[in-house]
Amino acid sequence: MSHKQFIYYCQKCFPSILVHAAVRVVVIICLTVGVLGILGSTAPTSNAQAVFPGSIAANAQLLSTTKDMQDQQTALKSTALNATVYHSPDCNCCGGWIDHLKTQGFQITDFSTPDIETVKQKYNVPDNLSSCHTAIVNGYVIEGHVPADDIKRLLQEKPNITGLSVPQMPVGTPGMEMGNRKDPFSVFSFDHKNSVAVFNKYPSS
Repeated sequence: MSHKQFIYYCQKCFPSILVHAAVRVVVIICLTVGVLGILGSTAPTSNAQAVFPGSIAANAQLLSTTKDMQDQQTALKSTALNATVYHSPDCNCCGGWIDHLKTQGFQITDFSTPDIETVKQKYNVPDNLSSCHTAIVNGYVIEGHVPADDIKRLLQEKPNITGLSVPQMPVGTPGMEMGNRKDPFSVFSFDHKNSVAVFNKYPSS
């Protein structure tokens, strides 16, 4: 083959060879992309975690918090609101406090007794926290005109105390309503060592 014939042969064949090579490259690329796509579709969670890690973590935390709140609400609803109330036969304000608890969903067992002081001694109510009636709610001692919301909070938090008290009979407490007048008062907690702390405070209106 002469030099001119060789050049002519190359000019004629090389375009065809290049076309075939280009086609093979395109086919290989398409096959590779398709395989990667199939593998990716089998693990969407991993791809999403790689692309949106912060979003997935935030959603998981939100779901966990929501579940905790639902569990707390369920636990509170499942807690039986049963109160056994001891009071003197001639105490009118005690009846008002019992009505207050009933409107807040408490089931009341009412005991009228002329010897209310013996009840207070039995349940270790401190003399300085004494009031007109004594109640037992889920094992806690409730002394005096304690608002129902504070009792519900007590049952939800379950602190290691003996109970709650509103000493004496402040005007404006549940069962001691006198028109629009409302004296400031505090709800105290106490334990078996007679340690006293403020559980809640109510300002005057």
